[in-house]
Amino acid sequence: MDSNEIVISGIGVSKGVVSTIVSLAASKVEGVASVGGNDIASNLISVFTQKRTAPEGAVECVVADGRLEVTIHVSVFYGYPFTQLADEVRSAVASAVEEQVGVEVGAVNVCIDSLVFPKE
Repeated sequence: MDSNEIVISGIGVSKGVVSTIVSLAASKVEGVASVGGNDIASNLISVFTQKRTAPEGAVECVVADGRLEVTIHVSVFYGYPFTQLADEVRSAVASAVEEQVGVEVGAVNVCIDSLVFPKE
């Protein structure tokens, strides 16, 4: 098996494909500033290109007990309650993966790596 591929429910899926699905779902949640931390270089690249993939290590996925487990690293805007925001990210990610890939999601772990403050 290729290390860049996960096999679940009899299909092989690139980790990059899963990462893109997860990143897009999470980035649509109000309060998420970015997926993968608050790296200025990554933010500039995403502004000036159509590249929609998350930075390396921003999304991790493994198969456990026949279900997909996802860990996502995000930067969030100040003023959004962390527990509520994490619940919304979990829900969005699980729904997107189940709809797009067609596999059950066992867990979505949300890691809040940085906080973005609005300009005053």
